[in-house]
Amino acid sequence: MLIESRPALDPELAALVTAQQREIREIDKGMNSAVFIPQNDAAYLVAIVGHRAVGCGAWQALDDGVAELKRMYVRPAFRGRGIARQMIVAIEEEALAAGRPVIRLETGDYLPAAIALYQSAGYHQIPAYGPYVDNPFSVCFEKRLAALVQ
Repeated sequence: MLIESRPALDPELAALVTAQQREIREIDKGMNSAVFIPQNDAAYLVAIVGHRAVGCGAWQALDDGVAELKRMYVRPAFRGRGIARQMIVAIEEEALAAGRPVIRLETGDYLPAAIALYQSAGYHQIPAYGPYVDNPFSVCFEKRLAALVQ
């Protein structure tokens, strides 16, 4: 597997995010119908297996020293292979290298597999922050990363 950076408007990234949004709408029955708008200030990563884009994730700067993990998705046929966990590590490494040792994320309470993944990756639940404060479906997490070893 290879994880590589992609621009916000990359067509393979767009296909993954479209699949992610479709899957979320099917699960939550449209209760939390946020629409994805590509953001140029986010760093997007794509997981490649056998020359095929099978997963994605991103991080975006929040406050000073804080990044937000976003857009995590792995195509269903490729789940259970550790791709999401490797994507999380790659995102954490990029954010830490950019001087952001605190990672926050938001997911839906209707996504128990995502919640379990984040908890198993060392994320701890925190109160809702920013745009998620008034969303009754939001579950927010945070992880503080160790400083870079010089």
